[in-house]
Amino acid sequence: MSSKFQPVLIIGGSGVVGTHAAKIIRRLHPALPIAVGGRDLGKAEAVAREVGGAIGVSVDLGRADLGLGDEARFSAVVIFLKDEKLSSMRYAQKHGIPYISLSSGTFEVGPEVAQYIHAPDTAPILLASHWLAGAAIFPVLDFARAYEAIDTIRIGVLLDEQDMGGPAALDDYNRITGLAPAALTVKDGKLHWAAGEDSKARYQSVDGVELDAVAYSPFDIMALAARTHAGNVRLDLAYSVSASRRRGDAFSTEIVIDIAGRGKNGEPLKQRHEIVHPEGQAPLTALGVALAVERMLGLAGGEAPRAGLYLPEVLIGADYYVRRMKDFGASFAEGKVTADAA
Repeated sequence: MSSKFQPVLIIGGSGVVGTHAAKIIRRLHPALPIAVGGRDLGKAEAVAREVGGAIGVSVDLGRADLGLGDEARFSAVVIFLKDEKLSSMRYAQKHGIPYISLSSGTFEVGPEVAQYIHAPDTAPILLASHWLAGAAIFPVLDFARAYEAIDTIRIGVLLDEQDMGGPAALDDYNRITGLAPAALTVKDGKLHWAAGEDSKARYQSVDGVELDAVAYSPFDIMALAARTHAGNVRLDLAYSVSASRRRGDAFSTEIVIDIAGRGKNGEPLKQRHEIVHPEGQAPLTALGVALAVERMLGLAGGEAPRAGLYLPEVLIGADYYVRRMKDFGASFAEGKVTADAA
């Protein structure tokens, strides 16, 4: 196996989602070398053997060189956990290689933006802390092509109680839900932070069952506000039992998208779309990371981007992303439009 690239370093690559990501990268690009990084070298090496064409490395986020030395060894850095010191980002900037971040809440994006601003010409930085690394925003943008203008985007997501993933994912969830003072939404054309009673919602699962939900603000909200100019944008998270588990099967993950606006013919248009992955959130998150890696390296979608600050939807085509979601097991269906979808 040969490649013009050095290995892609996946920090947290021996975790649940990181392992999925490494396997999907291998499936999409069989010759691309991968370095599975983690605190436990033995576990990282075991995952590397399972993936094939990979190595395991020990990563220490407490060190500026990540415990990897100062020589250039990698073609990109992906991190699946919160790096409070931004050591991994500075490492990527020092070596001039792409950096992909996945674990920041909207309210805590400032430090990464500041780090980029102080070294803007060193490396391409991709902030991909969207819901499941893009599994909601890209379908929204694909569906949005049917509209002349959009008034409302309402996203409901269900994370099954048995589908949290590994310790890093749980840490992110607890940190973001515990520290965020409120959830960013767009209401009547204005940025609005929903808190208290305002943050509560109801989520209608794909089998029609209604569940308690709460406003949640991954990067999708600010990105959709910038991209679509919709006057109302909100994402509600239900942490409960998925429809598949209610009927006795294994857990799944669900994304329900309601869009209301004016169609290309000038008439009012409301649509509801339901997306399900039968294996839960990990495969979709991992796919989003794999598509980000291939785009940042110029393996799909055009030449590798220059140094800059990016969001995934600026670089990756929505139609391509949705096609890949279907290729990797996600099902798409039209849902029944409800009265509160507008």
